[in-house]
Amino acid sequence: MRSIRLRILAILAVLVIAGVVAWQLLPSEEGNSDPVVVGTTDEVTSLDPAGAYDAGSWAMYSNLYQSLMTFKSGAIVPEPDAAESCGFIGGKLQTYQCKLRDDLTFSDGKKITAEDVKYSFDRMMGIKTDVGPWVLFPSLKNVVTEGRTITFNLSSRDATFPQKIATGAGAIVQKDSYSEHKLRNDNKVTGSGPYVLKSYEPGVKAELVPNSHYKGALKKTGGPVTVRYYKQSEDLLAAWKSGQVDVTHRQLPPSTLAGLNPGDSAQRVTEADSAEIRMLVFNVREDSPLADRRVRQAIAAITDRGPLVSDIYKGTVDPLYSLIPQGFIGHSTPFFDAYPSPDPKRAQALMQEAGVQTPLAVTFAYRGGEEAGKEAKEIKRQLEATGLFKVNTKAVEWTRFQKGYAKGEYDMFTVGWLPDYPDPDTFSQPLVGRDSSLHNGYTSKKMDQLIDDTLRFSDRSRAAADFKALQKLVGEDVPLVPLWQKKDYVVAKAEVSGSQYLSDGTSLWRLWELGWI
Repeated sequence: MRSIRLRILAILAVLVIAGVVAWQLLPSEEGNSDPVVVGTTDEVTSLDPAGAYDAGSWAMYSNLYQSLMTFKSGAIVPEPDAAESCGFIGGKLQTYQCKLRDDLTFSDGKKITAEDVKYSFDRMMGIKTDVGPWVLFPSLKNVVTEGRTITFNLSSRDATFPQKIATGAGAIVQKDSYSEHKLRNDNKVTGSGPYVLKSYEPGVKAELVPNSHYKGALKKTGGPVTVRYYKQSEDLLAAWKSGQVDVTHRQLPPSTLAGLNPGDSAQRVTEADSAEIRMLVFNVREDSPLADRRVRQAIAAITDRGPLVSDIYKGTVDPLYSLIPQGFIGHSTPFFDAYPSPDPKRAQALMQEAGVQTPLAVTFAYRGGEEAGKEAKEIKRQLEATGLFKVNTKAVEWTRFQKGYAKGEYDMFTVGWLPDYPDPDTFSQPLVGRDSSLHNGYTSKKMDQLIDDTLRFSDRSRAAADFKALQKLVGEDVPLVPLWQKKDYVVAKAEVSGSQYLSDGTSLWRLWELGWI
């Protein structure tokens, strides 16, 4: 998922060093009725689950909407939420069936039916917005209902289908409140998640209150939460320092994260291994200056991740040499194997072989932000230092940025990605498969076949060889260059409980875990 997205390894030593005993991590019985304020630099593209496929939006969906299945913190297998039960029918992994709970209602009091579930999927696939999550379901043929039973018929095997419907893409909406053919844009939500949206001001704040009628996988909902949105990481830092926010996530400035002191008793720090990645993506359409893969290989040969990791992100990220990050089945290092160190001479030879006139002019777009700007400046410096490229960088507002790269307006762009579910498929099919969410024009029958091959096995370890072959092909075709893999940081005031469970490095936010000590 776009992050403007491994399981979390909470640093228990932080709690020991801070002198916090176990009982202090639990919510107070007396209770503070004030909302916990969470600050973030993520952006919400749309409150309509058919209209967004990014971390900021999905963080809201996981609290305001319900899916048939859900993931508990640290789990790699989803469990029923809105469903009573779910499972594949037969051994072909092409028919998936769920039975809906009989006691669910939307936030307006109307009963949830199997027809609402079918409508939600049909609507998402029908609207098919440029930045929507429909790309997760290339094999979904149709959805059929009978009573409380929902049957998903697939055109090909997909062992990851249960995980996909446990994400924001599987959010259930009410037919009467969400138009069949267009997105809802009144800044309101009719859902059945653990929270109800009390108020929403785009780009400023969202006020959430517990949904007293929620029924599902959670045993209890949390207290009220207010999410405040900030344009820049420096703005978030200022709000943190002034006490305007109680919890920060995605993200304080790298220099601040690098200097965090786990022994500071005034705050709690959760540092987790994460699978958030950053990529340099290329427009490979025929009319693009980067249509020839040798030109893209030249950029890969020039790219030096060292300055990005150490100078810009202050060691809070690790260099990444593959599409699938460390910690996932099938991870390999094809970009290190093929391009072990920056090699301008090799890049020059590739450009000559491609027959392009140098310096080649390219447009490089990125979502506006201080770190993203520094990153773009460094990549521009590296490319232009060879004399092979002339790079025009441009910072673009997030919503406009998404629409721009979907239309092919940029020759290359940087984008982050968070895993939607704990399977390497979340980095393959949505990024380099047919109808990819990157919309960069890359198509490959060989790639699509490899992706299909990875989805054949319920035992995901059996797909490791196919995932490695897939990554090797990415290293050859170079539709993108992986740059880095990021750690996940949640910083909270000492009096806030549950912050260590807020994020597990995916797009899911568990706001219900937050409370007051």
